[in-house]
Formats: sequence, structure tokens, C-alpha cells
Amino acid sequence: MAIGLVIGANIGSGVLAFLSTSMQNAAGRQVALGSLLYKLIGLLLIIPVLDPLVHWIDSLDFSPQEMVIGFHLLYNTARCLILLPSVGPMARLCAWLLPERPEVNGTAKPRHLDPTALVTPSLALANAARETLRMGDLLDNMLDATLDVLRGKQTAITQEMRRLTDDVEALYSAIKLYLAQMPREDLGEQDSRRWAEIIELAINLKLASDLIERMLRKIQQQKTSQRRSFSEEGLEDLAGLHQQLIANLRLGLSVFLSGDPESARQLLREKRRFRAQERRLAHAHVSRLQRKIVQSIETSSLHLELIADMKRLNSLFCSSAYVVLETADTGALAADDIADITHSP
Repeated sequence: MAIGLVIGANIGSGVLAFLSTSMQNAAGRQVALGSLLYKLIGLLLIIPVLDPLVHWIDSLDFSPQEMVIGFHLLYNTARCLILLPSVGPMARLCAWLLPERPEVNGTAKPRHLDPTALVTPSLALANAARETLRMGDLLDNMLDATLDVLRGKQTAITQEMRRLTDDVEALYSAIKLYLAQMPREDLGEQDSRRWAEIIELAINLKLASDLIERMLRKIQQQKTSQRRSFSEEGLEDLAGLHQQLIANLRLGLSVFLSGDPESARQLLREKRRFRAQERRLAHAHVSRLQRKIVQSIETSSLHLELIADMKRLNSLFCSSAYVVLETADTGALAADDIADITHSP
């Protein structure tokens, strides 16, 4: 009877796991379906030999508790080893049974904001954090598109860029409404702090999205309406600063996810390095103006505006470092702030 309950519990856990993924993306539901199917296959494999297996186990010199625990361990291990070669076909079957859902009206839909998780604040906050990281991925794509426009690979803001902006807006609204359903007065100190971190990063990413879109419009107007382009040196300067900006975005998202103080300090060091680079490039641009390079003169205003916009973006991307260091060690934050001021060029 106990062994039957063990097998039934395996099936039950698979069913519950599959039902709990109803609000998740297709990949999450496919994993849960595969797990359930493997447990059902294990049931079909064990049923024909269950009676002789039970008689054999009864003949062993172990207590009933030890025999049930041992069976549970051996059953799952054997099932894993036997079915491991079938992982590829099972993955294809699950992908066929549960294909990716098409996005409605081309707008991204939240994948991780499960309403049923709101009763467990820590789980709900983890869901909101995962969705916020999706916003970061969209920002990464927008920055890549901006670099293409700068280098002349695209001459206008494409439909894809407008879609990315709409996607960021949609995810931001969903995260904001999801977090609003969690009254902060009911949260513990740690959960309340994480709630604030998530909403702050979501707001910063939304602001960054709007700023990137304005940058693209400035570049488009310069290249299409006024038919002017950057000098070769100026373009390389902007591209290098842009690459540094993308790296800081990715590091900032990692700091937000891990909460690692050392990574946060590294992010602040990168922020200071970006600031020094930004000032150096502004001075280099003025130097080109003094040399009367025609392209630099024609694009001077836009060049300096883009550098200033990237500086604002960098500040938004690096904000997560301060939250982590405040939480981990107020002294560490103060030291970094002092270094930030002392070493500013």
C-alpha cells in the first residue's frame, strides 16, 4: 500500500506542477508536461512488475519505513536512467502539444506574473523580478538597433523598434499593476525592500526606453531631413561609448538579480569609467571643431546631445548598484560615493 502511495504521489505532484504553469510561457508549460508524461510512463513500466517487486522487498531485512524510502529513491533513479535517451523526442512532442502562443496585436504579454502567486509574497516578487529582466532584454535589443542606425545600417526607425517600445510599455504596466496588488504594509522588511527595488528598476527601464526612442528620432532627423552624417572619428567615439553602455546595462541587470555587493562595486567603477570616457569624448569633439572638420561642425549639436543622453542612460542602468550596497553595507556605499567624487575627472 505504501509503495502504491509513493507512485500515486509522483503522479499527483506532476499533475499539480502542470496545472500551476497555466499562466506561464510555453517553455515552462512544456517542461511541466514532459515531467508529467515521464511520471505516467514510469507508472506503466512499474505496474506489471509491482507484485513480484513487493514480495522481493518484503524478503529484505529492513524496516517498512526504510523499504518505502529506498523504493522511492530507486524508482525515481531507475526511471530517470531508463528514460534519459528519450529526452529529445519528448521535448519535440511537448513542443508540438503546447506550441508558443502568438502575441496578441504584436504586443508582448507578461509570462511570469502568475496571479495565484500573490498569496506568497516571496514567490510573487520573484515573478515580478523575472518579468523586469525581460524589460532589460528588450532594452538590450533597442540599444543594438540604435547602434545599427548610428552606423548607417538602418536609415529610419523601423517597425521593429516601435514594437519594442510598445513591448516595454506593456510589460512596465503589467509589472506595476502586479506589484500594486501586494500591499506593502503586509510585507516583511526584506520583501518590502525587494518590492521597492523591482518597481524602481522597472521605472528606470521605462524611462530608458523613452530616451532611446528620442535618440533614434534625433539621429533619423539628422540623416534623412538634413542629410548629414558623423565624421569617421566621431562615429567611432559614439559607437565605443554605446558598447560600454550596453555592457553596463547587462551588468546592472546581473547586480539586480544576484544582489552581489562585489558586482555592485564593479558596476559603480564602470559608471565612473563611463563618466570619464564621456568627458574625454566631448573634449575630443571640441578638438575636431577647432580643426574645422566639416562633418563634426555639421553634427556638433547632435553629437553632444547623444553623449549627454548616453550619460543619462548609464545612470539609469547603474542605479541598482546603490540599492545593493545600501542593503549589504552602508559603509561600502559611502566609500564608493567618496571614490566617485574623488576620482571624477
